[in-house]
Amino acid sequence: MLYIVPTPIGNLEDMTLRAIRILKEVDLILAEDTRTSAPLLKHFGIENKVFAHHQHNEHKAVAEIIKFLKEGQNIALISDAGTPAISDPGFLLVREAIKEGQEVQCLPGATAFVPALVNSGLPNDRFCFEGFLPVKKGRQTRMKALSEETRTMIFYESPHRILKTIDEFIQYFGADRNASISRELSKLYEENARGTLTELKLHFENNPIKGEFVFCVAGCHN
Repeated sequence: MLYIVPTPIGNLEDMTLRAIRILKEVDLILAEDTRTSAPLLKHFGIENKVFAHHQHNEHKAVAEIIKFLKEGQNIALISDAGTPAISDPGFLLVREAIKEGQEVQCLPGATAFVPALVNSGLPNDRFCFEGFLPVKKGRQTRMKALSEETRTMIFYESPHRILKTIDEFIQYFGADRNASISRELSKLYEENARGTLTELKLHFENNPIKGEFVFCVAGCHN
């Protein structure tokens, strides 16, 4: 069995009892960054073998992992935070495991965009998750295409690009488009800033820009 195991996005109390049990029982844990995962595993007394599985080695590692699964080993995949394969490595391994007839089971758990969407106050009956926009090639094309999107849109963004992204959203979506930006979700300094894109720009021009950001933008005509 290949287990996809979500880990907390900040608050360690969000780790589920089932996730802890699975990580203790499997033969092998695949971690996006073993250095990042080490404190988490130590905190919960998980001492299983851990190997790195990230975007730079996943193509080469998949065949060997599938071999282990076929030999009857149980393997768990975790990312640095949240649910693997959501803007993190994991999709390739899951796809190949299914193709090779291996069982895959994803545990429910932490994913940053869900609480950000729910507490944004924006319509959440229909939404689209865009993750990280392309940094260069294709970025403007993607935003132009999204300018007519009617569903609430969800993006991930890094601290050093957040102001630039707000400016670009103002250009393509309009200065008065409602939005919400969440950062440091589940952590001590969690912040959820809401308002028009212009208001959000002013807010982050005058306040510290730290942490990981989830950007929710109202759809066209909402």
